[in-house]
Amino acid sequence: DTEHPFSIASSAEKPELLEFTIKELGKFTASIKQLKPGQKVYVDGAYGSFSCDRYPQAKALVLLAGGIGITPMMSMLRTLAHRGEKRPLTLIYANRDWESITFREELERLQDSLTLKVVHVLEKPPANWDGEKGYINQAILERHLPKSDKPNKIEIFICGPQPMMNAVEQGLSNLGIPFGDYHSEQFSLV
Repeated sequence: DTEHPFSIASSAEKPELLEFTIKELGKFTASIKQLKPGQKVYVDGAYGSFSCDRYPQAKALVLLAGGIGITPMMSMLRTLAHRGEKRPLTLIYANRDWESITFREELERLQDSLTLKVVHVLEKPPANWDGEKGYINQAILERHLPKSDKPNKIEIFICGPQPMMNAVEQGLSNLGIPFGDYHSEQFSLV
């Protein structure tokens, strides 16, 4: 059997609900939507340690997502909302266009219950778009990252396509963000 790794999207505060957000990219992911409630599936894991819970000392959290890389970020945001989190949160979320933004409406609602700033970055924005354009780059990071004068004050989480993650990590390094203050989630089993 082939392994298909997916990130959990549900809140850690609701352990009775295990939710995944899966982008249709091949035969398996195209057929998974045909599962019926009550149908038996086998899940192994969870694996990894991509969680803001590991950094309770952080004064602020930053989530950088590209496309379906929003999935683990939604798990963190939902968990933080259920806990009544008060720390400032920034989500910088890159997508092809406005229509391809996963969780767009829920992100709007989460801004009501969290101290959450959402920055959308669109590769192909609509004509009247006055937000960020293109891809997440060093200039966008510089404009939207909270200011920090000490390591471990701000923790940054990154998930998206590998080219995006490489560019973001390079931009963070160029901005002098300590390597230990940013954490990446890979799309595949490592």
